[in-house]
Amino acid sequence: MPSFDTELDTARRIAREAGRLLLEVYATPFAVEHKAGGLGPVTEADTRANELIVSALRRAFPGDGVVAEESDNGAEARRSVRCWFVDPLDGTQEFVNRNGEFAIHIGLAVGGAATLGVVYRPVGDRLYSGVVGQGGEVEVDGERRVLRVSDVAEPSRLRLMVSRSHRSTLTQQVVARLGITHEQEAGSVGIKCGLLAESAADLYLHVSDRSYRWDNCAPEAVLRAAGGVLTDLGGAPYRYDGVELQNKRGLLACNAAAFPQVQPVVAAFAREAGLLA
Repeated sequence: MPSFDTELDTARRIAREAGRLLLEVYATPFAVEHKAGGLGPVTEADTRANELIVSALRRAFPGDGVVAEESDNGAEARRSVRCWFVDPLDGTQEFVNRNGEFAIHIGLAVGGAATLGVVYRPVGDRLYSGVVGQGGEVEVDGERRVLRVSDVAEPSRLRLMVSRSHRSTLTQQVVARLGITHEQEAGSVGIKCGLLAESAADLYLHVSDRSYRWDNCAPEAVLRAAGGVLTDLGGAPYRYDGVELQNKRGLLACNAAAFPQVQPVVAAFAREAGLLA
């Protein structure tokens, strides 16, 4: 398996460049628009960072496909063995709310599988990166440390990451069934998966169909590099081959030790809720 050192270094550099751009906009009284179909807010930070990242990836890797949230280019993943999946600003609502819990996602899929990921939180200068099968690390204030998920297997001891913006009935059902008592709120999917990857949390559920492959390609690669698992709510892996971009079956991120016990419970409630066909 190739080392992907060049790809990692390039993605880290681009993420930091985009992070500086986001912080520039963050410091201004920026305008907020809303996407059609109730898909959430969008700002000039989203579109400008999208352009910066996509242009930089195309220059660095002209033979690769690039799929980004603010670009209409989903067909590139079907044409390319290697395809980058980009969310230039994951957690736009957190950006608008100015709570700092937003991140940049740059993920590389090879043969339709999440392989490399960089998740960068500009506020606090926290950068997660990893390659599946080769390990990952988190860099904070210039210091790097190896990522590794926790080995907590007892469901009642799991630390659950939940979204700030909404609390679902399905999540409440899972929490009650597993006996979970420890919950922590966070914004971006990447930040939640990063916390799992550095053993600060154990479980995260996204229990709706309102997410897309660019949301989870980079976080999945980081989490799997750290020994964790990210699947749909039924326990099946997502493919990054451009056939489908929407995550219609939600997301389940977990440490590997607890996954066999957690996944059947999550799947049962997700099936009752109609999220699994």
